[in-house]
Amino acid sequence: MEKIKDRQYLGGIAGLAGGLCMVIIDRISYAMGLSKRLYAETSAGVWVGSKRQAKSKSGHIFGTIMTLALSMMGGAVKVNILTKYGRDKILPKGLMFGISFGAIITGLTSGFAMNKVKPKDANSNLSYVAASAIYGLVTALLISKLGDDSLFDAQPQNDYIKPTIPTGEEKKQNVIGQVAK
Repeated sequence: MEKIKDRQYLGGIAGLAGGLCMVIIDRISYAMGLSKRLYAETSAGVWVGSKRQAKSKSGHIFGTIMTLALSMMGGAVKVNILTKYGRDKILPKGLMFGISFGAIITGLTSGFAMNKVKPKDANSNLSYVAASAIYGLVTALLISKLGDDSLFDAQPQNDYIKPTIPTGEEKKQNVIGQVAK
């Protein structure tokens, strides 16, 4: 399979896949009774005129589309972060990004005065955190696996300080160079 060289496209694809996983986890949590409110309802509540509209089928579809759009934007942000700082320690980087991005989005959508549907219970918010963690993991892993190696060859931000140990990317290049000889 040919790797993706376009950062925006890579972020969109990885973010969409991560967002779909997030929506599925959120729906499972709601179906099990762990969460009292779907993330799609909260998202739709920012844009529609009433709580009833946000809870309708079309409200859920609209909220899911808005959630996936934000997920794709988050994927593009994550591509820029990973291409700048490297793919090593991808799991903690994915978790940190997913939970942080989810907290920011949830805080913003819940904090809007015009939002008709706000998650007020701890279980719903914990469900959102878990779904956001899955989003971050899936998005970061896909970026790492689908992205062309050339995307991750950026010079370090602090190139005036020589590293004391090789980075993950440098180790990978050394192994490839030794195998080629």
